[in-house]
Amino acid sequence: MEITQLLQRIQTGDREALNEVIPLVYAELKKLASAHLRRESGPVAMETTALVHEAFLRLAGGRHPSYENRSHFYGIASRLMRQILVEMARARTTEKRCAPEEQLRTDHPDVDRLSDRTVLAIDDALTRLASEDELKAQLIEMRYFGGMTAEESAETLSLSVHIVRRNLRLAQAWLRREVAGMGAAPK
Repeated sequence: MEITQLLQRIQTGDREALNEVIPLVYAELKKLASAHLRRESGPVAMETTALVHEAFLRLAGGRHPSYENRSHFYGIASRLMRQILVEMARARTTEKRCAPEEQLRTDHPDVDRLSDRTVLAIDDALTRLASEDELKAQLIEMRYFGGMTAEESAETLSLSVHIVRRNLRLAQAWLRREVAGMGAAPK
């Protein structure tokens, strides 16, 4: 059975479909989770498997619109992973503020990793971008957090690849300016 059909059955509460879809999407969800966690800096409080399981629990909760296709599902999964990591970054930031002495990091910055401050700055910037231009915010999420290509995003959104690439370039430039202005430029 096609993944899209199974995903739609899950939306109706079909627990059997949930059991059937897990092995079909698990490997791709692990890739998404791994990509998200590579961007985290410092000690990562969550492993890839735990992030996949947390995201899948939220996906299976049925609080999302019906999944149009596989790419749409992975886009939503990626957005949920981002939300989970943002929640964790906020919690760590709160813990640091409550600590008697904040300890400075002495490790070398890794260009593929983002600090909690940067994750929160990007999340704030994306929230603002979504209020101004939902498409650009969605394209950033699909590319940056979901690892989707311009072609996959175009297919998911029923747009031409040219339009996706143009809007994505504009969105990336906007995001760089916004995050740099907050003092937490993404690497």
